[in-house]
Amino acid sequence: MVKNIMIIIGVMVCTLMIFGWLMDQAIADNDVTSSGATTNDQVNSSGSNTAITGGYNSESTVNYQSGSSSNTTTNATTNNNSYTGDSRVVQSTTAPSISNMSQDVCTIGIGIGGSSFSFSASIGTSKRDLNCERLKLSKALHDMGMKVAAIALLCQDSRIFAAMHMAGTYCPYDSAIGLAAKEKWEKYGKLRPDYEEYVKTLRITEKIDQEVLNNLEGLDEKENYIIDSNGNAVHLGS
Repeated sequence: MVKNIMIIIGVMVCTLMIFGWLMDQAIADNDVTSSGATTNDQVNSSGSNTAITGGYNSESTVNYQSGSSSNTTTNATTNNNSYTGDSRVVQSTTAPSISNMSQDVCTIGIGIGGSSFSFSASIGTSKRDLNCERLKLSKALHDMGMKVAAIALLCQDSRIFAAMHMAGTYCPYDSAIGLAAKEKWEKYGKLRPDYEEYVKTLRITEKIDQEVLNNLEGLDEKENYIIDSNGNAVHLGS
């Protein structure tokens, strides 16, 4: 039994080997040479065979008639500069930096610069801040106990002088304070730092007071009357 099986297997192996050798010979004869080139002319002369093989070498040749030729030329130009005016570069300039940061000074930095096609320049300077100086000096006087002197220094500013006058706490004048200082400021009004505004205010108040007098009835010779701070008519000389 085993012997018969071995004989059958041996016959099958031999048959497969022979069949495989025949296929290799057929492919080698009809497909490619040892160098890889095809030997099949792709021509079905008998009409009964169809060959599909690999290792193709394709070439394309175009033949033109005498006197004719094919020329292809491509020119591409890209221009991204749409500005056609003066393209000269102006020299850069930088204004000097003048800073008072972290410095206990009362100055303001000012810087400016400019440039043209052939020249560039910059300049910087500083300007005193008088209001800042006044505040620092007044604080120094106050810290040393000179409070009246500190107020007198601040009163050199017309805004502070007017505010003190409106509040009834008059600025010092030649060692006088309070109402005594008020009388001297009224006597020497042209010395007030807010003199122009003070005169403008007097004209407005006088105009209003005159209108009030004109509206009052029962008064003879109204030009001899004035309006006091309470809005009442007072006869001059009374």
